[in-house]
Amino acid sequence: MSSELHLKQDPTLADLQQYVRELVVERGFKDDVASKFMLLTEEVGEFAKAARKHAGMGYATDVAPQNVADEAADILIVMLALCNMMGVDLEQAFRDKEERNKLRVWKKA
Repeated sequence: MSSELHLKQDPTLADLQQYVRELVVERGFKDDVASKFMLLTEEVGEFAKAARKHAGMGYATDVAPQNVADEAADILIVMLALCNMMGVDLEQAFRDKEERNKLRVWKKA
């Protein structure tokens, strides 16, 4: 099956979120929020394994080589799908949160 989806050349976060909305429909994903959160946790674990391998740290020998970029993309896809399921405009949420963060006093570690 070939995909009919098309992502803009220089997409905004809103464009990415719309693209994920469309891919969920095209691919027939029917997860609920709880299942999608479990998938997000799984993807974060795969990213951690890939990052450990990338950093030259120890990792289980039965773990297939992972691509850090692919795993990061998987996390973004699942996160955007979750936001879509819960009616969150992630780009606007990011902008709103960052405006509040600018007003905070940050301690340097």
